[in-house]
Amino acid sequence: MTTEGAFPSLSTKRLQLREIVASDAPALLAIHSDRETMKWFGTDPLADLEAAEKVIAGFANMRALPSPGVRWGIVHADPGRGGALLGTCGVFRWNRGWGSCLTGYELARQAQGQGLMTEALRAIYAWAFQAMAVERIEAQVHPLNVASLKLLRRLGFVEEGLLREAGFWMGERRDLVQLGLLRREFVSAS
Repeated sequence: MTTEGAFPSLSTKRLQLREIVASDAPALLAIHSDRETMKWFGTDPLADLEAAEKVIAGFANMRALPSPGVRWGIVHADPGRGGALLGTCGVFRWNRGWGSCLTGYELARQAQGQGLMTEALRAIYAWAFQAMAVERIEAQVHPLNVASLKLLRRLGFVEEGLLREAGFWMGERRDLVQLGLLRREFVSAS
């Protein structure tokens, strides 16, 4: 299976996981310019709409890289709730030889605390284990990002160690907790 070709849209009970498109730039900017939301993300907050458009282009190009990935836009499945982007999630740096990839995600502040990211990640991890045939999904999280660590543990990730000063954003070197989820440990149902 490959990440190229038609975009792999996914659906859950409450969400539609779809391709991130140019018209999502204002919503992506709102999320990625929020310093509080982005303090754990691993990049500096975005400054303007042009920067958001470049991020969207990068997400689109990710599928054609030598170590590809897929980034989904998260929106409510119910059209009555509006189609505004709530956040994004994805898998990337697919190492076909090792059967592994990394994961990343972020959610707008107003969408947090509702179980939406748990639902989205279950769907994309099930897809990655099946379509990409990975045996392992890795995550790297700031040690003080308690909500993200709790989310990943709930999904079956196991803490494997500390990567000292492995990250650099907002002008600081940052430690990262390394976590891993093996195919045999993953349970996609709630």
